[in-house]
Amino acid sequence: MAVTEAPERPANRRKAVRTLVANTAVALLTAVTLVPLIWMVTVSFMPRGESSRFPPPFWPSRWSWENYHELLVRRLIDGAWFDYRIVPALWNSVAIAAISTALGLLLTVPAGYAFAKLRFTGRERLLRVLIAALVVPGQVAMLPLFLMFRELGLVNSYAGVILPGLAGIFAILFVRQACLRIPDEMIDAARMDGASEARIFVSIVLPLLAPITVTLALFLFLGSWNDFLWPLIVLSDQHRYTLPVAVAAIVREHAADGELMMAAAVVTTLPVLALFVALQRYYMRGLLGGSVKG
Repeated sequence: MAVTEAPERPANRRKAVRTLVANTAVALLTAVTLVPLIWMVTVSFMPRGESSRFPPPFWPSRWSWENYHELLVRRLIDGAWFDYRIVPALWNSVAIAAISTALGLLLTVPAGYAFAKLRFTGRERLLRVLIAALVVPGQVAMLPLFLMFRELGLVNSYAGVILPGLAGIFAILFVRQACLRIPDEMIDAARMDGASEARIFVSIVLPLLAPITVTLALFLFLGSWNDFLWPLIVLSDQHRYTLPVAVAAIVREHAADGELMMAAAVVTTLPVLALFVALQRYYMRGLLGGSVKG
């Protein structure tokens, strides 16, 4: 017994050391990621000017809501009502991101399924064109897109913000890759039973793609929510500003007010963070592709 245990003990110790090193590395990476976010939240509750001290404090000397009050509450100044229009911009972003996500799913999920499982003329050639288009930066198309939208009367409108991102190439290829894992025999059997392509897609494919669809919905929502450059270009009316554009407008005027800027960053981050936490289980299943077995 002693002879067989001797080689195992060093191996077990090496395994324990590797596990400890891996867990320590993960903990350090997590701390590197979370500490700036925690500091962002704590600074947003600091009294005005406290974060500009050196070294900057991590915890506020006095927890205060004044930054959020100034940012979110409409108030009377010199006989006129004033606010930073963060709340209207927040609702604009929620509406635009929700509509963009719903319409994006409606277009990209069937398209990805078609590229994976349906046979039509020019499919492979069109697929190669889509893959090649991925390397083209989106900023290249913004000027001609803006000129086109100006001719169509879509500048300074919500439709002008939403339309360019509806049929994203990444979303189509993401769904296509997931659909390739669905066994062809399952779809062929449904066709032999007389099911239409629409019935197959709704009753068979969509349930299998549920985690993938939720993951893609998160990607689309976050992409629309965080989009700054295109709304900045296409929107000129501040009443139509999305949240990133409204926050950028505040930064131009109050760049030195770190506490106010951190409060604006928290307001921008909190909704999408809550959405991610609520859908995290589906998100991880979608990334791992565990819902569809080949």
